[in-house]
Amino acid sequence: MYSIYIKEVHSFFSSLIGYIAILLFIAVVGFFLWVAPDSNILDDGYATLDKFFMLAPWILMFLIPALTMRSFSDEFKSGTIEILSTLPLTESNIVLGKFFASFTLVIISLLPTLFYVFTISRLAIPQGNIDTGGIIGSYIGLSFLNGAFTAIGLFCSSVTNNQVIAFLFSIFLNFILYSGFEAMSKISFLSNGIDYVVSQIGMQFHYNSISRGALDSRDIVYFLSLIALFILATRISLQKRKW
Repeated sequence: MYSIYIKEVHSFFSSLIGYIAILLFIAVVGFFLWVAPDSNILDDGYATLDKFFMLAPWILMFLIPALTMRSFSDEFKSGTIEILSTLPLTESNIVLGKFFASFTLVIISLLPTLFYVFTISRLAIPQGNIDTGGIIGSYIGLSFLNGAFTAIGLFCSSVTNNQVIAFLFSIFLNFILYSGFEAMSKISFLSNGIDYVVSQIGMQFHYNSISRGALDSRDIVYFLSLIALFILATRISLQKRKW
C-alpha cells in the first residue's frame, strides 16, 4: 500500500495536476469569500467562517472527482493495471494506496485556508473573538466529507475506462449523497419522523452536525461506514475486472 501511495502522490506533484488542484480550490474559495458581493465576509459584518464551510463542500464536490477520475480509468486505458496485478499487492493495497494519496492531496489543499482563520481572528472585535470550537468541528467535518467524496470518486473511476464518465458519475453520486436526501426530506407529503430519517441518510445532515462543534459518534460512524462501503465496492470492481 505504501508504495502505491508514494507513487500516486509523486504523480500528482510531478505534473501540474496537484498544483492546479490546490491553486484552483484556493482561488475559487478566495473569490467567493473576499470578492463576490453576495458572499463577501468583509461585508457581512461578522467574524465567522460559516460561509466558507457552507461553500467548500460544493467546490470539493467537483474538485475531488477531477482528482480521482484518472485513478483507475487511466490505468485501465493504458494497460498499466495489468502490471499492478502482477505485483505482490492485493486489491485492498491498491485501493487504499490510491485513496490515501488522493485524500492527502485534498487535505493539503485545505491547509492554506487556515490563513482565513487567522485573518478572521485579527478582524474580530475584540481580536480573537471567534468560535474556535465551531471552526475546529467544521474542519473535522470537512475532512470526513473529503474522505467520503474521495472514496466515491475512486469507485466511479474503477467502473469505467473513460475519465469523463468517471468524473460525471462521481459528481452525480456526490450530489445525491450530499444534498439529494436533504432535499427529499423537505418534500411536503413526508410525515414527521420520516423526513428526519431520510435526511439522516445524506452526508449533509452529518456534516452540519459535526460542524456545530460537538462530535457525535453516530456522525463519525456514518462517514467511516460510507468510506468503507465505497472502498469495498471499488475492491470488488477490481476483482471482477480480473475475471
